[in-house]
Amino acid sequence: MYFNFVLAVTIGVADVLSFPSQHARTVKMMEAISNAVKNNPFSSPFHQAKCEGFKVNETRTIAAASAKEETSCEFGSNKYYALCGFGGLLSCGITHTAVVPLDLVKCRIQVQPEKYGGIIKGFKVSIKEGGAMELTKGWAPTLIGYSMQGICKFGFYEVFKIFYGNLLGEENCFLWRTSLYLISSASAEFFADIALCPMEACKVRIQTQAGWSTTLREGFPRILKEEGVNGFYKGLVPLWCRQIPYTMMKFACFERTVEALYKYVVPKPRIECNKAEQLAVTFTAGYIAGVFCAIVSHPADTIVSKLNQAKGSNFMDIAKDLGFMGMWKGLFPRIIMIGTLTALQWFIYDSVKVYFRLPRPPPPEMPESLSVKMGV
Repeated sequence: MYFNFVLAVTIGVADVLSFPSQHARTVKMMEAISNAVKNNPFSSPFHQAKCEGFKVNETRTIAAASAKEETSCEFGSNKYYALCGFGGLLSCGITHTAVVPLDLVKCRIQVQPEKYGGIIKGFKVSIKEGGAMELTKGWAPTLIGYSMQGICKFGFYEVFKIFYGNLLGEENCFLWRTSLYLISSASAEFFADIALCPMEACKVRIQTQAGWSTTLREGFPRILKEEGVNGFYKGLVPLWCRQIPYTMMKFACFERTVEALYKYVVPKPRIECNKAEQLAVTFTAGYIAGVFCAIVSHPADTIVSKLNQAKGSNFMDIAKDLGFMGMWKGLFPRIIMIGTLTALQWFIYDSVKVYFRLPRPPPPEMPESLSVKMGV
């Protein structure tokens, strides 16, 4: 077809040269080039094609091909779940390890409030006792434990959200979407805490028990030798009590906050926002969710810290000893830590989705069939 176009222009120019008048030659040349351009197959790829509904063949459409090029995998595929799990690994492992100094001070305030007092005093006393390196205690079990937890937390959340969503159906998914977020995140966190618990036991003892092992390499075999496998899981129930409400709030609050921000704050739909604007919304919603997460889960977090410090104690004994007010020690540093941490987790997780071009459905909208039923 390209050859035909060139040939048409060439013939048109040759015809022009046969005209004696310069003016006539110019007019004829313009007509020849105009006709050639109109017949040019590159001027419109569908100009001469006889396509019905823009179909390339019986099974593939132009729209489908375009959508496939925009994402790297199918929504709900094994690759999708695997990359979501990888995003969770990075988001939880990196952020929890980054706030180890604040986490260490928070744990010490919870178990010895009379010694460490508030957050500023806690940092001063910790540095005075062991130098700046004292603040890095527990980084290894934190990195490993929360990386494992992140894989399960984010990966299984996507699995359960799609699984429960298919059971509910499209209309009920919209009507009961908050409940869907809550049950999906609770199911995911149940398994995530089983993966986290052994490393959490090591971390808390390294950070709060003076004279105990200072590294994971020493601490892990010590617990195994002295207490057996049960030593790693003595804090599982309070960990569930801390993490499951935390994660339910984290995911449900985040999802609904994102929906509200795009509806009431951001002046345009998400599809019209660039990637930087979308990630800014993600970070803001993550921080708001993190503040609520810290408040909801703090009493159980205090019990976990005390439980791993005191041998032979149980959940109820620690709760009675602490009392209601004692369970709220260290709340302020935990709000700062969890708010920042949750915002960064969602930012990293969403960035991974953007980088790997994973499907990212927009905030939920009422299905047309439901709109008709409700007369909206």
